Amino acid sequence: MKIRGGTTLYGHIIGIIVLDTCFPRLPGDIGNAGTWPFPVRYRVVPQASPERVVRQQAEGLLAPFLEAARELVADGVRAITTSCGFLGLYQHEIAAAVPVPVFTSSLLQLPLVARMLRPDQKVGVLTVDSRYLTEAHLRAVGAERVPLVIAGLETEKELTHVLIDNAPELDVQEAEAEMVHVARRMISDHPEVGAIVLECTNMPPYARAVQQATGLPVFDIVTLTHWVYRAFICPVYSPAV
Repeated sequence: MKIRGGTTLYGHIIGIIVLDTCFPRLPGDIGNAGTWPFPVRYRVVPQASPERVVRQQAEGLLAPFLEAARELVADGVRAITTSCGFLGLYQHEIAAAVPVPVFTSSLLQLPLVARMLRPDQKVGVLTVDSRYLTEAHLRAVGAERVPLVIAGLETEKELTHVLIDNAPELDVQEAEAEMVHVARRMISDHPEVGAIVLECTNMPPYARAVQQATGLPVFDIVTLTHWVYRAFICPVYSPAV
């Protein structure tokens, strides 16, 4: 058997472009390597702050994100994601720049999740700040016609503040309580919501609490990344007995 080389490092299928942050990242967060049962490769984009990416629509950052994607490909990754759902705005540009699949945002799951639901149901989106999740973001991920209910945590005190202001300390219990509170409020106001997608890649640590509080399926960047990884590493099935 012969195998082909070409890179220095091996075994990392997924490459992750990461914002330049210092806030805590729990297991379940995309930027915590312990989240993944498989190796990943990270590339930080300097000066790509959460404030700049979320509230300034990543203005002026396309070039460094493209550079990071190309560097990850050179490192040998076979698919690329990012550490902010708002970077779905650059889905087409990054995907066009590299020869591997790119899934910039958990919001790419919206059309698929919507198809799973009854025609009278909608997909609920929990986002770090709903005021800045625009039609342009939805168009970029192919979700401009998906029936949605969008709820943001900008109404709360802890999680959005820590993430957007890049604060070095996080009250984990308060953050989880906020996630549950906003999710329950969304479901109470919109009982037609049949599933939830978490926009923010820092929200998966709280996905279980949201799922248990609402009784609904919850999709996030972790579910999407596992789906992509599974497409590259198929299991070996034993012959039927």
